[in-house]
Amino acid sequence: MAQDLSTQNTRDVAAPDGEPNRRAISFTPVVDIFEEDNLTVIMADIPGVEPDDIDVTLERQALTLRGRVKPGAPEGYRQLSSEYRIGDYIRVFTLSDEIDQANINADFSNGVLRLELPRSPETQPRKISVKAS
Repeated sequence: MAQDLSTQNTRDVAAPDGEPNRRAISFTPVVDIFEEDNLTVIMADIPGVEPDDIDVTLERQALTLRGRVKPGAPEGYRQLSSEYRIGDYIRVFTLSDEIDQANINADFSNGVLRLELPRSPETQPRKISVKAS
């Protein structure tokens, strides 16, 4: 699935250690979106990202996924060649009012970020009983 990544843009990124801004490539991760009863599930492919380098934020209606791929070889190895492009993953979703924002769950396993977005109880269908008079 890594071949399906599309380059989103090149942008200036503030370095966390006080170094000057650097130019970075950002990728749009491919996603699958599923719906089941009162739950929407988003599965985003972000290979090469460690769990500590994932940031999921919710501001108003914007759900933002970010993942940082650190350059270099795994610990204990010396890099001889690299064809994998280093960059940050970023994807933004606009949520409807139907989503229960307080109960969004996120899980990460084997390069796949899974987000569960439940519907608000107020927006779930309900049965209205009819009384005969």
